[in-house]
Amino acid sequence: MCRGPVLLPLIAAVLLVAGGTWALYGSSWLRVEKVTASGTRVLTPAQVLAAAAVPVGAPMVSVDTDEIESRVRGRLPRVDSVDVVRAWPHGIGLKVTERKPVLLIKKGANFVEVDASGVRFDTVAKAPGGVPVLELTAAQSPSGRRFDEQRLLREAVGVAGDLPEAVARETAQVTVGSYDSVVLELTRGRTVMWGSGEQGEAKGRALTALLKAAPKADHFDVSVPTAPAVSGS
Repeated sequence: MCRGPVLLPLIAAVLLVAGGTWALYGSSWLRVEKVTASGTRVLTPAQVLAAAAVPVGAPMVSVDTDEIESRVRGRLPRVDSVDVVRAWPHGIGLKVTERKPVLLIKKGANFVEVDASGVRFDTVAKAPGGVPVLELTAAQSPSGRRFDEQRLLREAVGVAGDLPEAVARETAQVTVGSYDSVVLELTRGRTVMWGSGEQGEAKGRALTALLKAAPKADHFDVSVPTAPAVSGS
């Protein structure tokens, strides 16, 4: 019985697999030569690359993208997410998305940045423009005893996230006196009684309309968005 015709394809397949394995792991053809970082806003690409610590010279196929992502997020709390991709034959690309502060908490001479999820992710010496400072004054109120600081922080974060962009830019401070008493301090000495964090989008629309209708007013009340009020115009 002639086994040649049967063995030849098998030998060829084995050689092909062996050659492919060598090309991926043993040769210098498909190894990491270049690592790039993009998407940074406050961080620098160099900071991301240092945190990622991608092993240059390692076989491309052996690079653990999940481990790199974990390193970047663990070492750089400002990074919300990072997409690690292989750019064959020699590159690794890191696409980062940074957290954006929606509120600031004063801490001595510095400011703690808080994102839309309520995560306190960095402390900076200079307050970034267009981000309001949070003032919690609920300690003595009934809601202050019912809701802890973290719960009230989430309430304030929700309010800040519901503000229309134009209003957010003019909001200097968000004061939480109780769970249902949130007040916005706008530029030029204007105040807004926001109420609770409920119906945030409707309140944002009502406030936008009031600011256009009464640009010289100094007090606005959108705690009941279907019946907004204005005074001091």
